Amino acid sequence: MNNEIMSNETMNNEVMSDSNVLEVDPVEFSEMESDAEKAKHEVNDKGVNQLYCYTHKFDKPFVYMGKSYNELTFDWDSLTNQDGLDIEEDLALKGVPLTAPEFSTPYQLEMAVKACVEGLPSDAFLLMKLASFNRIKRQARSFLLIAG
Repeated sequence: MNNEIMSNETMNNEVMSDSNVLEVDPVEFSEMESDAEKAKHEVNDKGVNQLYCYTHKFDKPFVYMGKSYNELTFDWDSLTNQDGLDIEEDLALKGVPLTAPEFSTPYQLEMAVKACVEGLPSDAFLLMKLASFNRIKRQARSFLLIAG
């Protein structure tokens, strides 16, 4: 074999060691797809499909800037292509690498900010309990996987 030609194994090892390559656990991806499929059939208390308009109910009221929130509504369906491009541009300006929005917490955070009917800024989401944000993030990811 010519030294200039790399074996498939060598190329795969180099690609997998590249920091720009997204590695996704197959089990985790399967769970994400399952969550997304479930979201297609869930409806909120207003009879609206949760995939397109998600209402997050807090276990305890979330307080931000002196205002208390029992729930937040995310209108994923209101997002436009321009919103997606703006998110990508903002993340690039911050130096945040973006490989795939479905697997990017920073992208899903900014997506939640844009879709939040109550108009909370990203700072508010950073102060949320992790469990609450993870449920919101899971709904954003489900929307991207199914509707994207």
